[in-house]
Amino acid sequence: MRESLAKKIAWISVISNIILTVGKLFIGWFGNSDAVFADGIHSAADVFASVIVLLVIKIANKPADKEHPYGHGKAEVIVSGIVGILLFLVSIYVVYEGIIGFFHEVETPSFLAMWVAIISYITKVILYRSSLKVANEHNSKAIEAIAFDHKADIVASIAAAIGVLLSIMGERFDILFLHYGDKAASIFVAYLIFKISKEMLIEAFDILLERNIDDGTLQEYINVVNEFQEVKRIDRIRAREHGHYILVDLRISIDHFKTIKEGHDLAKLIKGRLMERYDNIDEVLIHLNPYFPE
Repeated sequence: MRESLAKKIAWISVISNIILTVGKLFIGWFGNSDAVFADGIHSAADVFASVIVLLVIKIANKPADKEHPYGHGKAEVIVSGIVGILLFLVSIYVVYEGIIGFFHEVETPSFLAMWVAIISYITKVILYRSSLKVANEHNSKAIEAIAFDHKADIVASIAAAIGVLLSIMGERFDILFLHYGDKAASIFVAYLIFKISKEMLIEAFDILLERNIDDGTLQEYINVVNEFQEVKRIDRIRAREHGHYILVDLRISIDHFKTIKEGHDLAKLIKGRLMERYDNIDEVLIHLNPYFPE
């Protein structure tokens, strides 16, 4: 179910982005709009990102094996990082082209370029909301990466449309600085692309470096463990994301006179309750320490 949904979202993204890429690159080039053309480059990056996701989804959903005892979930995180790097490079290229444009003769974009940007905006809003909903429901970093790509395009497309409109107004009303509206919009688009890439790269590096999950979620786990009266003390708890699932390490103290079987049964109950309450927890490793009253 999860894998088929991810593939469906990725394929929808590929097809829509191919159409938008061709339209924005063609109209942006022949319609003299750097902003729309830059948005087209971003859509081309989205196509590449979606294809990568399609290739890696099957790997990420493979069960744990001898060589990968913790599963293959980080494959999605690696993809997210690759997409982030790709978007960063795109942002550098777009801002370079935008700055260079200020030193050349300005050609006024066509109205068609503005309408292409508006159509792109509407399409991306729909794709972003649907992709993010599926990503949250199935805790998929790969689909989330696609959603973030759509999110960057939402603001980028409306910025491109405004930039084209300002340039057209600048020519019609002979206002010199408005002539450069399209160039300025292309630089703004580059900034938006950079911002999204930074967020994706930071999250990917945090997961790959096995950063602890947020304090709020960790406290929820602690509250569940404390529901068991046999637990005298939580000595240590930590949890890390491993792609679309979470691994939990827990050290607890129980009365020193408890038998091994009693400790084992308690650990089994705690693990079961945590995994029942949080379906994204894939494994809970529990270490038992003897507790001696002071």
